[in-house]
Amino acid sequence: MTAPTITEPQLALVRTAAEAALAVLPTSRELTVGAPVAATADMLTSGQAITAKFSGAATGEVVVVVGQDLADALKESPLGELDLTAAVRPALEAAARAFGPVVLDPGQIMEPGVALSAIAAKPGAVALPLLDGGDIGAVLAMTLTPWPGLPEPGGVARRSASDAAPLRGGLDMLHDVEMEVSAELGRTRMSVRELLSLIPGAIVELDRAAGSPADLLVNGRLIARGEVVVIDENFGIRITEIVTPGSERE
Repeated sequence: MTAPTITEPQLALVRTAAEAALAVLPTSRELTVGAPVAATADMLTSGQAITAKFSGAATGEVVVVVGQDLADALKESPLGELDLTAAVRPALEAAARAFGPVVLDPGQIMEPGVALSAIAAKPGAVALPLLDGGDIGAVLAMTLTPWPGLPEPGGVARRSASDAAPLRGGLDMLHDVEMEVSAELGRTRMSVRELLSLIPGAIVELDRAAGSPADLLVNGRLIARGEVVVIDENFGIRITEIVTPGSERE
């Protein structure tokens, strides 16, 4: 497989996206990010592919192909057949957010060869094998439209974001942009074996002490903390703290 025709800085950014995706990709084995290559249909022929388009700070498409073992495990869960798209979506979101704040479409499941062929046909498509030893255990492939700095078909280089004309209207142009807002009570990490052993009534311990504030996230970024309240039989968050940039991990 040949190297993709994008620049070294772009390859480094794609590798960052792959590492972010791998950190939240559900897998029973430890995988490592391989060298970027041109996307081809035969990179991983077994398993399932989940593909989603994204837009926002960047516009493009991302594909995650998981091995057949994970696909089978989710189908045979004691809790019933689990949604593969929902299980892999955090990895899709993590990869796309490497390029800035973005919003993903719902995504869809495809055969690996079909998904990889489709993205390989797009300009600047690049794939990173996620390796299980010397074997490919999963694949992340993606493309942006356009990649900054790549030449147009006529030979004219696409302008980078820094070369573009200033936006008119400032923040007023963003007022109608919809953002995904979510509240998080806490997190935990579980192996696939632990996940599939869950039954009704099981208790999952989170990394948050009782009484601690809940996190409020916009497109996955922490912006505030607050206390959970009930409003007309619906849950809500009463904001108690606005998180300043750089203090998210405090």
